[in-house]
Amino acid sequence: MAVDIDFDEYQLRCELRAHEDDVRGICVCGNVGFATSSRDRTVRFWSLDPSDDRRFSASKILLGHTSFVGPLAWISPGEEFLEGGIVSGGMDTQVLVWDLRTGESVQTLKGHQLQVTGLALDNGDIVSSSVDCTLRRWRRGQPVEFWEAHKAAIQTMIKLPSGELATGSSDTTIKLWRGKTCTHTFAGHADTVRGLAVMSDLGILSASHDGSIRLWALTGEVLLEMVGHTSIVYSVDSHVSGLILSGSEDRFAKIWKDGVCVQSIEHPGCVWDAKFLENGDIVTACSDGVVRIWTIHQDKIADPQDLESYASELSQYKLSRKKVGGLKLEDLPGLEALQIPGASDGQTKVVREGDNGVAYAWNLREQMWDKIGEVVDGPEDGMKRPVLDGIEYDYVFDVDIGDGEPIRKLPYNRSDNPYDTADKWLLKESLPLSYRQQIVEFILQNTGQKDFTPDPSFRDPFTGSSAYVPGESSNKSATAAKPTFKHIPKKGMLVFDVAHFDGILKKITELNNTLLLDQVVSGALSCVLTPASIFKKCLPMYMAAVLSMHLCWLQLFTIFREKKHLALSEVEISRLGNLVKVLKDTSHYHSSKLADTDIAALLRLIKSWPITMIFPVIDTLRMVVLHPDGATGLLKHVSTENDILIEIIKKVTENPSLPANLLTTIRLVTNLFKNSNYSNWLQRHRIEVFDALSSYLSPNKNLQLSYATLILNYAVLLIEKKDQEGQYQVLSAALEIAEEENLEVDSKFRALVAIGSLMLDGLVKRIALDFDVENIAKAAKTSKDTKIIEVGADIELLTKTS
Repeated sequence: MAVDIDFDEYQLRCELRAHEDDVRGICVCGNVGFATSSRDRTVRFWSLDPSDDRRFSASKILLGHTSFVGPLAWISPGEEFLEGGIVSGGMDTQVLVWDLRTGESVQTLKGHQLQVTGLALDNGDIVSSSVDCTLRRWRRGQPVEFWEAHKAAIQTMIKLPSGELATGSSDTTIKLWRGKTCTHTFAGHADTVRGLAVMSDLGILSASHDGSIRLWALTGEVLLEMVGHTSIVYSVDSHVSGLILSGSEDRFAKIWKDGVCVQSIEHPGCVWDAKFLENGDIVTACSDGVVRIWTIHQDKIADPQDLESYASELSQYKLSRKKVGGLKLEDLPGLEALQIPGASDGQTKVVREGDNGVAYAWNLREQMWDKIGEVVDGPEDGMKRPVLDGIEYDYVFDVDIGDGEPIRKLPYNRSDNPYDTADKWLLKESLPLSYRQQIVEFILQNTGQKDFTPDPSFRDPFTGSSAYVPGESSNKSATAAKPTFKHIPKKGMLVFDVAHFDGILKKITELNNTLLLDQVVSGALSCVLTPASIFKKCLPMYMAAVLSMHLCWLQLFTIFREKKHLALSEVEISRLGNLVKVLKDTSHYHSSKLADTDIAALLRLIKSWPITMIFPVIDTLRMVVLHPDGATGLLKHVSTENDILIEIIKKVTENPSLPANLLTTIRLVTNLFKNSNYSNWLQRHRIEVFDALSSYLSPNKNLQLSYATLILNYAVLLIEKKDQEGQYQVLSAALEIAEEENLEVDSKFRALVAIGSLMLDGLVKRIALDFDVENIAKAAKTSKDTKIIEVGADIELLTKTS
């Protein structure tokens, strides 16, 4: 039944604090509650708090995803799910189906190669979309079909009342699908389509990175365009009352009526998602990890102290982000700093006065600080910025050229190079380049950048040389300068080439000896396990029990004899020692040889020895592949139908609780990158390798580093091969690692280098920008480790270059 809402201002109803990281998605579950997904890898189901009907409480926590969770879908109660179900998709490429009654995952749907971005229920089937550009249909837990739906990442998907599916993509289009047939393509957004929603009886709503929201008729005609957000719009939703809701990176959830923004609800962070509840209340998902509900119903509004607390939280957040003169307000000294005399006449000092930064100049004659005035900075994130020709800037200056000329508009962003800006503007306005230094000084003076240092990466658009700076030597190189990076791109492969050969050989010998125990035991058994002696010495009443024991000993005897057959002989142990000597002598790798029989012996042990014993053998093979002749010898065993490398990977991942097996196998595969003969194998089997070895989430630091190195090597290889699909997969894996908080420094560093290299030399920069790489770079720059800060700066610079 339609709910008629006469619009009134929304106010805070309650804050729900349970998630430990960004809340990414919201799914309204009929009238029983709603579910939220988070970067903390959980899905939480919220239902009305029985003790307070203004609040909700988390009644279920769904644990199963290994990376952040995004889209959600609601399965109404029925025979299969008595209390309903939840479908969730994550960065881990999986789709999980949950039974809400038990809180357990009942289906795991694997098939996507990259992050799952959209979910829809279609006549009992589940349809999922992904950054891998495909849609996949699942029926009763099994894949039914899949198809490439866009040429760029799919970011969102919905089911329409007509039965069609609608998808939005980074290719800026919306496509309608009936089955696998595209029935219509809507083009009009200038950037990625990030969110979609149904507008009852009217058409489709879309939210875009271009900052706008559009209402489309099903014919493709644009009925409304809503512009008001100052950054990426991530989500859009509608209510039967006719209201429209949007959430944005600008920290606002906005309510629209008849195409007009009637209210903006400010948040202390990015609003990833926003949804209407059936009664017209609003749920918002924020990057601060808090779920908030907003209401127009007077009896549901939060208590005054809660409203005051939220206002204070918002104020503190804005103050923490406010900058004056390029400095954070909270970092400025207070008025007490003016008690210290200046060092020279005209020295300036900026101090904090309330919510503002105020500049003072030292008056040497009067021995006092003269107040200059309030210091202003570029508008902070989320605030309305000046617009010129449809583009937002930090500043738009009025420039009076004089001589009766009209006032000219000069746009500028603080991240721009003022010399570059001046040259381009003078050219556009057909003004003499002799005005250049005057314009630069005007920009610096009016943006508080008095101590501006030219960016070494700046390139003059006309001469190709660095900018001329007055007072500087004129013999500066005129060669074209490109952006310079500290750690990217990565060239060459990293390997694990350090081995404690004596320890490895000793361990293999120890394990081999355990297989020879039957030499001792069998002699004892021959005395004890003679049936005649048993029957003669035992009383009849014990015969049954003794016979049973006798059979057990016989079984043990058989096992021992089998294990003896698996053991290496003394000759084989000796040959293994000689192989280790060759591997130790790295200075003769160019001329030394490894016998095929020795490599075959190692492979026999890997195949036949118990799984708990094979890790030192795999470790030996890790070093064999670094030897040119050894790598060639092993290649004979991977170019056949019986691929020993795939066999090893499958064997060790059947029991992933053995970290030593996993560690040595990841390092073995990583070392394959050293020999170009394995490049095609590595490229061809990348999906199998990632699916099997993605165990970096383990708290084991060595495993983390090994997997991160594998990812980095794959990035280098697939950039060289120009394999775009492969680069998507590596980027996804590297982003997962980079987002981990409790990660060993070198592991995070290698993941970040992989991301930066892929963005610089690869084909996936746009995908990276779509998926929080800017926030990852910012987080890296707050690290205590210098190299993490540096690679974070590299990535941040990449996000700002075209």
